[in-house]
Amino acid sequence: MLAQYYFLPRGRYLLLLFSFLLSCGGTDQKEVELSIPQRVNELMAKMTLKEKIGQMNQYNGFWNVTGPSPKEGNAKEKYDHLAQGLVGSMLNVRGAREVRAVQEIAVNKSRLGIPLIIGFDLIHGYKTISPIPLAESASWDLEAIRNSAALGAKEASAAGINWTFAPMVDITRDARWGRVMEGAGEDPYLGSVIASARVKGFQGDDLSSPNSVAACAKHFAAYGFAESGKDYNTVDIGESTLHNIVLPPFKAASDAGVRTFMNAFNELNGIPATADKILQRDILKRDWGFDGFIVSDWGSLKEMIVHGYARDNNHAGELALNGGSDMDMESYIYLSELESLVEEGRVTMAQIDDAVRRILTVKYELGLFDDPFRYCDTTREKEITGAHEIRAGALDMAKKSIVLLKNNNAVLPLKREGQTIALIGPLAADKNSPLGNWRIAGENNSAISVLEGMRKYGANTIIHEQGVKLVNEIPAFHREVNINTTDKSGIKAAKNIAKNADVVVMVLGEYGFQSGEGRSRSKLDLPGFQQELLEEVYAVNKNIILVLMNGRPLVLNWADEHLPAIVEAWHLGTESGNAIAEVLYGDYNPSGKLPMSFPRSVGQMPLYYNYKNTGRPGAKGADAGSVFWSHYGDEKNVPLYPFGFGLSYTEFEYSEITLSKPELTRGTKIEASVTLTNRGVVKGKEVVQMYIRDHYASVTRPVRELKDFELVELAPGESQQIIFEITPETLQFYSANKKWESEPGTFSLFIGTNSATTRSAHFELE
Repeated sequence: MLAQYYFLPRGRYLLLLFSFLLSCGGTDQKEVELSIPQRVNELMAKMTLKEKIGQMNQYNGFWNVTGPSPKEGNAKEKYDHLAQGLVGSMLNVRGAREVRAVQEIAVNKSRLGIPLIIGFDLIHGYKTISPIPLAESASWDLEAIRNSAALGAKEASAAGINWTFAPMVDITRDARWGRVMEGAGEDPYLGSVIASARVKGFQGDDLSSPNSVAACAKHFAAYGFAESGKDYNTVDIGESTLHNIVLPPFKAASDAGVRTFMNAFNELNGIPATADKILQRDILKRDWGFDGFIVSDWGSLKEMIVHGYARDNNHAGELALNGGSDMDMESYIYLSELESLVEEGRVTMAQIDDAVRRILTVKYELGLFDDPFRYCDTTREKEITGAHEIRAGALDMAKKSIVLLKNNNAVLPLKREGQTIALIGPLAADKNSPLGNWRIAGENNSAISVLEGMRKYGANTIIHEQGVKLVNEIPAFHREVNINTTDKSGIKAAKNIAKNADVVVMVLGEYGFQSGEGRSRSKLDLPGFQQELLEEVYAVNKNIILVLMNGRPLVLNWADEHLPAIVEAWHLGTESGNAIAEVLYGDYNPSGKLPMSFPRSVGQMPLYYNYKNTGRPGAKGADAGSVFWSHYGDEKNVPLYPFGFGLSYTEFEYSEITLSKPELTRGTKIEASVTLTNRGVVKGKEVVQMYIRDHYASVTRPVRELKDFELVELAPGESQQIIFEITPETLQFYSANKKWESEPGTFSLFIGTNSATTRSAHFELE
């Protein structure tokens, strides 16, 4: 009796169960309600091998689901699979009406009525676009980042989506890689706390809430270390880098309760990540105790053949399942190959059951069995999409993401009136680029432009000229960006309006689709004729404020040398122009800090603050001038702007560091404190950063590592003591003993405004 009704929506199931129990003399309903593991087990007992494999199969949206069903070809086959219960998940089906239509097929036509989990790349907002993740990371504001993810989940869930392929937690040190825009930058500690914040934002306190979506930590692992910054390229790194740099944000996501992982396109030390048993089965599922499921990246099972690792589809299916991949995204391999692999004994039923149990558990946790249509309310979708709460959250996040890189002679903030401002640049009036990449549900040209924002927030005279076009045409999502390399005709007009302006605001950078997946660059300069435009305008008016829109660090040597003010505004999303205008006019005091080092040359790539010292870090004393040390002959080693760098409209003063004691023993702690004072005339926020150096260890350690930070807001003249706690656990690393531990030794501690701070103290770990 129980099994017969097990697959019904939970409300109907409990009603029938309650009636049955009453007829048997009455029992307390609460005592007999089944747990999720029990419900999963009973459902799996009803499933055929083919139906189990179907749950491991994910299809992309393949027809207009609210139109007629497909009659022939591949779409017809997929439709039949859906109706037969051979599809466990779909991606890129969106909108409450569309999702309901496809869900009804799975629930009402298949034998067991198992609902679909609907996936989508909710990377930085759904319809209302928030700043790109790299920009959000520049806020160092974990609560704001968590809230941004929560608002994105709320808007997406109202459109039928219940699973996001985010957060991307890949650490990367190479700005040439296009997908730097999706992550938190170069540091494993910052990346870890941001990964946790985003997971908690997406999933909320209750995964079954209709406002929550299941999160997905990706790409497992080391995708951000692609050689030469080329997307999808080979990765070959040592065990120390893997454990100390790459894996910590994934571990943090797992600890935060993330329900899914996605493996990576790349190979790692000769093994494609899709089939990497050590990563997926040993580290993730065994050592970390991860009990969610792993989905492949798009078509990555099939790509193992091209890698030269699998001989054919059948072999790829064997390698992937044995390696730990639970769900196949758009390769069609599991559905076609796993049945025969089980029969031949090359994969086991235990592996199939483990994968299916993980997938079904997440579906139960989402409440999909209780109500398969909980995400399909068109009235709710209309009320939530673009609501004031969502837009206000996007604006708040955008302001907090802006980094002030230079502000000589307090040229910023601008006066509110009485000035003539020349607004110049191909991105000044652009309403599309500010949305950035990975904004699939966002509407083209829906962002507030800088021109619109500045006209709204100030009473100055704004004169606008494009100067040069950045792109020749608006590119498709999957096409290369066609940069303008022929038309400079607008430079003269730009110079003419700049000549008599009190101040020039130039909005330059990358087109929105120049960063993201498949958008690697071999150069990190301003694309097209933008540098020439900048220098031509500078020749007639040196009072230039440069506003940058970009998805990665750029080389800004000329601008830093010549211009009085530089504002890093990234791709800030829907409310971009409003956020930038508020910062330029001083309505909001910028507090962002760089999550990646900005290079002096592309030749410095990969570039990162937590480098190793080497045996020859510098030529000093009698050897000064020697060439026999680790350096470039034509460039400095240090970045133009270091990790953690960012200015404010006020001035902060740090006291010297005070340690509670000079020695740390097991089971105790040291308190390190500084006093921070706002010496300026406006209220401001400062990210107080603590770094530690381990001077010698069983494996060499970086020159310094971020270990903690605190975001502090102070009024003019106000002071606050900031206290950081250091325990032996703070000093742990993956050692030569192949485990996480801290080792006795000498340590230096640095507290300051960025990673290059020299303010230090020293202690011993006994």
